[in-house]
Amino acid sequence: MLKREVVERAVDGVPAGRLWYAAPAERWFEALPVGNGFVGGMVYSGTDGERVRLSASTAWSGAPGSSDVSSTALKYLPQIRRLLLAGEYAEAQALADQHLPGTPSSFGTNVSLPELLVEHGVDGEASGYERSLELGDAIVRSRFTKGSVDVEREVFASNVAGVLVVRATSSAPVSHRVSFSGDGIPAEVTVDGATLILRGQAYEDLHSNGKVGSTVEIQAKVLTDGTVAANEAEDGLEVSGATAVTVVVAVGTDWLGTDPAQQASERLSDVPAYDVLKQAHVEDHAALMGRVGLDLGSSPKDGLPTDERRRLFAEGADDPELVALYFQYGRYLTIAGSRADSPLPLALQGLWNDGRASGGPWTNDFHLDINTQQNYWAVEITNLGECHQPLFGLIDGLRASGSVTAAEMYGAPGWVSHTVSNAWSYTAPGWGLGWGLHVTSGIWISLQLWEHFEYHRDLEFLAGRAYPVLKDAAQFFLAYLTEDPETGYLLSGPSDSPENWYLTPDGEKCSISLGNTTDRVLIEALFRICAEASELLGLDEDFRAEVTKAREKLPPFQIGKHGQLQEWLHDFDEAEPNHRHTSHLISVYPERQITPRTTPELAQAAEVVIDRRQNADGWEQTEWVEANLIAFYARLQKGDLALRHVRQLIADASEDNLLSYSVAGIAGVDENVYAFDGNSGGTGAMAELFVQSTGTEIELLPALPTAWPTGSVTGLRARGGYTVDVSWAEGKLSVAQITASERSTPQQVRLGDELIALDLAPGETARITTFQEDPDRT
Repeated sequence: MLKREVVERAVDGVPAGRLWYAAPAERWFEALPVGNGFVGGMVYSGTDGERVRLSASTAWSGAPGSSDVSSTALKYLPQIRRLLLAGEYAEAQALADQHLPGTPSSFGTNVSLPELLVEHGVDGEASGYERSLELGDAIVRSRFTKGSVDVEREVFASNVAGVLVVRATSSAPVSHRVSFSGDGIPAEVTVDGATLILRGQAYEDLHSNGKVGSTVEIQAKVLTDGTVAANEAEDGLEVSGATAVTVVVAVGTDWLGTDPAQQASERLSDVPAYDVLKQAHVEDHAALMGRVGLDLGSSPKDGLPTDERRRLFAEGADDPELVALYFQYGRYLTIAGSRADSPLPLALQGLWNDGRASGGPWTNDFHLDINTQQNYWAVEITNLGECHQPLFGLIDGLRASGSVTAAEMYGAPGWVSHTVSNAWSYTAPGWGLGWGLHVTSGIWISLQLWEHFEYHRDLEFLAGRAYPVLKDAAQFFLAYLTEDPETGYLLSGPSDSPENWYLTPDGEKCSISLGNTTDRVLIEALFRICAEASELLGLDEDFRAEVTKAREKLPPFQIGKHGQLQEWLHDFDEAEPNHRHTSHLISVYPERQITPRTTPELAQAAEVVIDRRQNADGWEQTEWVEANLIAFYARLQKGDLALRHVRQLIADASEDNLLSYSVAGIAGVDENVYAFDGNSGGTGAMAELFVQSTGTEIELLPALPTAWPTGSVTGLRARGGYTVDVSWAEGKLSVAQITASERSTPQQVRLGDELIALDLAPGETARITTFQEDPDRT
């Protein structure tokens, strides 16, 4: 039986954890990340000097496009639909390939910036080396002794001041050289007093025409107790006789018309003393990072360097503390990469850039067919709601640009986007079928607006920010859907089920179809949410009735001949059975249209999809897929299977610095490429093992793995406006504390098959425990 009482919330803090290493970083995947939501740095911490690879969210090649939509798309859409309705799939595919893909002239990519180098003039062999990243204060520290000189360094990126800071101190006066590496972008370097200035262009010719992109200015100001002078070439600064050197770095770009020099200069104009700068940074970061704690048990590997622990974990060792560290690392990276004042949201590589995505067949952009969504999976449930704001700005841009695409390509009102977007809110289809024609991507990304509302219940946000975006999207789909003359179903299309292909009855390989399941799930969600939002706000009764009626005419889920949840309206076989995308399973997560409790047969069919994909020859296992599978199995209430993929995410799809990567050989790349979504998606999915919520029900420990019999989690958020702390022992609930926010709504709390009502005043905390009822009690 569940027992509830109102108490004062009492939470014991659990430290966020620390990554540490006994040797300097030699590779990008060994360096440690810092970021302030705009400027990022990968910190190498060598013994000859500090080396920081810089990045900035608005350092983009490319430019806004004015002719991205195919000029013949609108003319040929009716014919393509008729061919699909007639079962002439190959003919429809050929016509679509000719007329529907986008035609961008300079789509662009986020580009990698040069390295900041702070070289130390200290001779001798290094000893006593250690470097670390403390997640609780977001500072990379390194220390060592070289010759007879002790050297200590700290590197952090301050959101408060908008700068990146490198601090080096030594036990005796030494010399230093401050410079930029010669790679990254075409640039010139000059010296202005104690400030080093790099001005360059974010040009590249792989994803754009090589002639357009952001102007970037990086200013590095040196503060020291020594003396500073320009070197002979005037492309670096020489510091002599210093026991303390602080290099403060500010970046400016002209994205959306700002003055890059002014932007950088303003950030350096009133830099406080180092201790003040550091303290403000620590307090700002800790206010977000300290909200959530996770304890999964202790590990004998605790004293080992992080890279060694990850290696042993990959070999099969248990290390619950490493798993908890990985969970918190996803939160750390989210804070570092996406703050309320960030100009752009997290891109494919978050805030950082290893040069592999931007310099290869991919772009370091916004992938709207799962990756950008996964970048924000950890935000609401792990108590970082403010970090969602930059994504909402991108969605606003998609709405504006997408209204042009809707009119030009589909002759429809409202707005639409497709698979990829850039810093200028590109919404036309991608430049190839199979991946480029994901017509419901705008719905998928806009579900983040609704999720933010569900967790905070802010009606002003719903009315002013979320509902207008969702309503305009619904207006598009009301006009876009095609009625099937045989069944009366409203079908989307022509569109891809990203990024998969099917075999027609004639054995042809095709991608476009009408009424694929992914579209059905997202359109159902959009119409349902619009109706609920309109009722909550007391608006648009006629519109509410229209979307409700249309929702009833969407095709149902179907189970195919293999027992699988069908991906397409017809029971086609996959052309690539080992493909990594299982887009139709968004019905399980992030949606809840299929659950073990409400639709057990469909839940089983969803699990068949997962099993068939994983058991196919050449299964494409990669970082975001592992995060996806953790989420699916959490929702399917199979914690042990979820834990298998937690292990694989950390062991097989994350590197020594615990950053996740897409493995070489998949999606056209020949080397491992850093991708942010495994870290953030993995953290968000792991949180679902401990707490799940629907807006009317909060479920405790829905998918707890048996390998974690004792533990606790504090500070998770639940829909309806609640904060949840849970502890357990021997695999069973010990106690849960659920605290209502200012705008909470009544809930049911679930533990297994038991339910208890919860209706708290703002700020009240309910303490929930289990007890055995006395059978003799009357």
